[in-house]
Amino acid sequence: MTNSLEYINDFLYFVFLPYESKGDDTILYCSGVNLDRFLPITKGRHRPLANPARRGLQLANLGVRALALEKDAVPKALKSNDCAEIVPKSNGWYRDKLLIENISDSLPGDILNYVILNLLGRVMNSCQLHETLPDKLPNPEELLLYLESLCDKYGE
Repeated sequence: MTNSLEYINDFLYFVFLPYESKGDDTILYCSGVNLDRFLPITKGRHRPLANPARRGLQLANLGVRALALEKDAVPKALKSNDCAEIVPKSNGWYRDKLLIENISDSLPGDILNYVILNLLGRVMNSCQLHETLPDKLPNPEELLLYLESLCDKYGE
């Protein structure tokens, strides 16, 4: 795997980067959600310490680990801050990172399709919102417009 893959908008980011120091089949997976941008959707619909966007990313990333293992890849916790260059500079971001070894060329795309829709489903369920999610992953700009429309609908 030599190419990177990015899915970024004002609400979230998911980035896959080659991690050649560990081998050609190893990637760095960086993910994050902007808790402030999700606030119009989530505010008043959760307990103070259980922000649905943060918890949704945590749970979705557990699913990423399971998906990687299912595809014979090896997910590993990463203590270094190798995602620092990717993380947006503004406040309000919750972020996570993972090293995935023995990755196939198709796995980043599979992960991307899984993780974003899973995250959004968890946010909607947690907030008890009955919104129809896209059947397939929209591009980052289309998802931005969709999430902004939800902010307009549920914001104060």
